[in-house]
Amino acid sequence: MSQLAIAAQQTSPAPNVSFEFFPPKSDKMEAKLWESVARLSPMAPKFVSVTYGAGGSTRDRTQKTVAKIAQDTALKPAAHLTCVGATKQEVLQVAEDFWKAGVRHLVALRGDPPEGMGAKFQQHPGGFRDSVDLIAGVREYNGVPDARFEISVSCYPEQHPDSLGWDEDIAFLKAKQDAGADRAITQFFFEPDTYMRFLERARAGGVTMPIVPGIMLQPNFNGLKRIAGLCQASLPNWLHELYEGTEDDPETRELITANVAVELCHNLSEQGVEDFHFYTLNRANLALSTCRLLGMKPQAATA
Repeated sequence: MSQLAIAAQQTSPAPNVSFEFFPPKSDKMEAKLWESVARLSPMAPKFVSVTYGAGGSTRDRTQKTVAKIAQDTALKPAAHLTCVGATKQEVLQVAEDFWKAGVRHLVALRGDPPEGMGAKFQQHPGGFRDSVDLIAGVREYNGVPDARFEISVSCYPEQHPDSLGWDEDIAFLKAKQDAGADRAITQFFFEPDTYMRFLERARAGGVTMPIVPGIMLQPNFNGLKRIAGLCQASLPNWLHELYEGTEDDPETRELITANVAVELCHNLSEQGVEDFHFYTLNRANLALSTCRLLGMKPQAATA
């Protein structure tokens, strides 16, 4: 029996999921995004997040996309908000605009510089110093009376590229929690022990908020290797072997990607993990296949 068939027969309760999308850069990509939103809505995600580009380069498109999701669908959108390329007041004005558009959830991040992931971050004159400063600023902001955003943050189970060591990484995550974060979402990984070791370190360091595993759905292995190199995520040897020889076989790559994601989620579920955040890359078919293999049943369409 294939691993896919075995995964499909799992009887454990269906997990709670959330999806990440990126804002469109063209009319064609916009059509693909809204198709993804419509197809994944029946999976009843806890929320869907929409990213910023490096240096806040897609800020306007992110705002429009998130506002449309909030106003035209039953989904709960989470808008990425970064420190890059803007003063504190400008960033807080974006947060206020999100609130007025019906968005109640932010993903608060330092953000990547305009040069992209891996470039050195420079604080904008008059801007927020880092994600802790940003979270505190959002919590203290009174531009909208009684506004209380739900705030998610990022974390790195294999250490941040700028890491000074595990003690500093965990202390910084604890500082995010103390500033007002409600949950952390991890960078992607492929070994369940990577997450469990990180969770143990975080709990020992006083981090009590939920830490949701981030699951990558990238069937382009060359693209995955590039992203992993930038964020220093490990790609195990067995993963290289699975994708070997599939360069001209996109259907097989998608099957491998779904199977790897499902097996990782099942292994984590066995250790008590109930929530998963999928980096969809706006690929509805792959995300939908993964959810169905995890035992999720579509509900009434909400988009």
